[in-house]
Amino acid sequence: MLYMASMMGNSLIILTVTSDPHLHSPVYFLLANLSFIDLGVSSVSTPKMIYDIFRKCKVISFGGCIAQIFFIHIIGGMEMVLLTVMAFDRYVAICKPLHYLTIMSPQMCIFFLVSAWMIGLIHSVIQLAFVVNLPFCGPNVLDSFYCDLPQLIELACTDTYWLEFMVTANSGFISVGSFFILIISYIVIILAVQKHSSAGFSKALSTLSAHITVVVLFFGPLIFFYMWPSSSTHLDKFLAIFDGVLTPFLNPVIYTFRNQEMKVAMWRVCRQLVSYPKIS
Repeated sequence: MLYMASMMGNSLIILTVTSDPHLHSPVYFLLANLSFIDLGVSSVSTPKMIYDIFRKCKVISFGGCIAQIFFIHIIGGMEMVLLTVMAFDRYVAICKPLHYLTIMSPQMCIFFLVSAWMIGLIHSVIQLAFVVNLPFCGPNVLDSFYCDLPQLIELACTDTYWLEFMVTANSGFISVGSFFILIISYIVIILAVQKHSSAGFSKALSTLSAHITVVVLFFGPLIFFYMWPSSSTHLDKFLAIFDGVLTPFLNPVIYTFRNQEMKVAMWRVCRQLVSYPKIS
């Protein structure tokens, strides 16, 4: 149910932003791309989880596991970069409003988007380089529908201390560092608004609170998963469901809940979709 709601909510945001000329601005361009990434996040492991519910033999091939790791990390890297760009967008919009359209030009937005794809791809390839040639000689059983590096490394029949350290450094430290940079950035923006305009403080706080909530929801499970790898498969499954189902479901709700312009545009698109069959 949450999976379908997540897919419909994020698809509606993409459709609304692309079809409504009033939303052709940098902030909504970034929001539509975040929704596109969330469609990918929902589709990496959730269909496998739903499929396994109706099967007695719940298995995933080595190739399927590698593919899942590849897409998890390319999408995760992209979302990490995009959330950072969205923080920069809010900084420019709030602290340098007169230069906003100059700084966040269409060319700059495309540059940020291409950079997110490239960084995500490079991050994912580096992660796969750690594990693709590992020797596996035991009962290769994963008690989870979620296949990621910590679980795969546990199956290797070799000393994996340095490999676990590299994974923690590559994914864990990057997640922690990006999280604190984003939180500090939002605190700087809030303090700048409070210093220069007390009247606009409540409006800015309302806007930024949505962004901060999404950042916490995205980075929270990642930090837990990579910095403190747990031997509990139940915790791994919960974090996978939280990150792959709940977060993509909550993102559209959070970003549209206090955004009157977005809600009006979405309502307009929904009415057009409902009335289209009648017109045709």
